[in-house]
Amino acid sequence: MAQLMPKRRLENIGLGITGFCVALVALVVVTLIFMVAQQGLSTFFVDGMDPIAFFTGQNWIPEQERYGALPMIVGSFAVTLLSTLFALPVAIGSAIFVVEVAPGFGRRVFQPVIELLVGIPSVVYGVLGLYVINALVKAVFGDAAPTGAGILSGALVLAIMILPTITTLSMDALRAVPNQYREGSYALGCTRWQTTWHVVLKSATPSLMTAVILGMTRAFGETLAVQMVIGGVERSMPTGLLDPASTLTAALTAGLSNAVSGSEYYHALWTLGLLLLVMSLIFILIIHLIGRKGAKANG
Repeated sequence: MAQLMPKRRLENIGLGITGFCVALVALVVVTLIFMVAQQGLSTFFVDGMDPIAFFTGQNWIPEQERYGALPMIVGSFAVTLLSTLFALPVAIGSAIFVVEVAPGFGRRVFQPVIELLVGIPSVVYGVLGLYVINALVKAVFGDAAPTGAGILSGALVLAIMILPTITTLSMDALRAVPNQYREGSYALGCTRWQTTWHVVLKSATPSLMTAVILGMTRAFGETLAVQMVIGGVERSMPTGLLDPASTLTAALTAGLSNAVSGSEYYHALWTLGLLLLVMSLIFILIIHLIGRKGAKANG
């Protein structure tokens, strides 16, 4: 029947279907942003809360109507940056080995292992952190970490979770470097390590930075695993890596089930959600800027 249908009609049908899909996705995104912004901004425009006091306040105590989001903001950035610091050297080193040193091993053995790690649910990582990492931190630091729960434990769990993401994207970035670059470097008498360090990594820098940002985005938005190991303390500012703390996502999921719709506490939680959304948009913007810069650098 498709052969009997005029080509222009087929083209119009295809254009209509694909255009509808694009419009539907755009509508969902705009609706989501509008809904979160409407509820989140109610904290300031309906409840009359001072934005500066909200974002810089150091105590989150809903029972006393004290809503200071700074402890969760600090907790979120602390576990995100620390987990990236832990995972990045391992991810880059693994990617270099399986792409530049042992590509056969990478395809046959390493790639399936990484894909297995990607498919593990967050709750499994959370249980691992709760019973293994927390116990390990407690054993190492003793009385300084009486329960083992804290920013350090959350960062270690997140490092394991984002490791497959950064590693996989880093491998793709290194494989995307043209072989002519390597051959030219070898022709000039450079060793394999010199070629990897000065040619391959330099050429793949924009894509590697994108991998890091995507890993940070995953870490920043993670909820369940972090909530199980970080301690869930948002009433005051953490003073060290071993202190129990909370993140924006953990406070949001723990509080929404107990918040009364339309209350000040309810709106404050939505404001945390709005802050998460803004941070996600900033991460996406950074990725686009890095990609554009990399495209210009490569001509």
